[in-house]
Amino acid sequence: MSSPQSLSEADRRIVAAWAADCAERVLVFFETEAPTDGRPRDAIARARAFAHGELDAAGEIRRRFRVARAAHSVSSPAAVAAARAAGQASGVAHMGAHALGAAAYAAKAAGLATPDQPTAISDEISWQLANMSAEVRAALRQLPPVGEDSAGPLGSGLLASGLLGSIVRKIQAAIGSSTPQGGVR
Repeated sequence: MSSPQSLSEADRRIVAAWAADCAERVLVFFETEAPTDGRPRDAIARARAFAHGELDAAGEIRRRFRVARAAHSVSSPAAVAAARAAGQASGVAHMGAHALGAAAYAAKAAGLATPDQPTAISDEISWQLANMSAEVRAALRQLPPVGEDSAGPLGSGLLASGLLGSIVRKIQAAIGSSTPQGGVR
């Protein structure tokens, strides 16, 4: 049995483009610090290609960790978060819940990059919600609430705690998430 965080391949393709959009908005924070490191931009491009049916899930599952190493090549917290947003976007081919990870890391990056703007994180979340199609919203509503299912990125790890957990909870609350325990609506 697959995790309720997986989503169907069709739904993963739907949310992959939105996750790529979220990550791309903060890519500048990474590229400003590491202009010759193309791993995050490549990961975002691959997420878009997956969304358009140009890449298969199996190939992307094997490649998704390449961008994770990019986060170790920069030092500013905003650049690290931007690289992680790209990594999460590329991970959508494997598990749909990574789309919320891409959004959370993107919002975190926006906040870290502009500490003098207290609404930067909420502004980024507002943009993400405004740029979420009905199809993306419907697919993401299928995910369990963050922290309630340990079989995936929304389990008890980084996406369920601290600032990232708070961001994911805000997004899920705004879209009217989720599937009740047991997957029955």
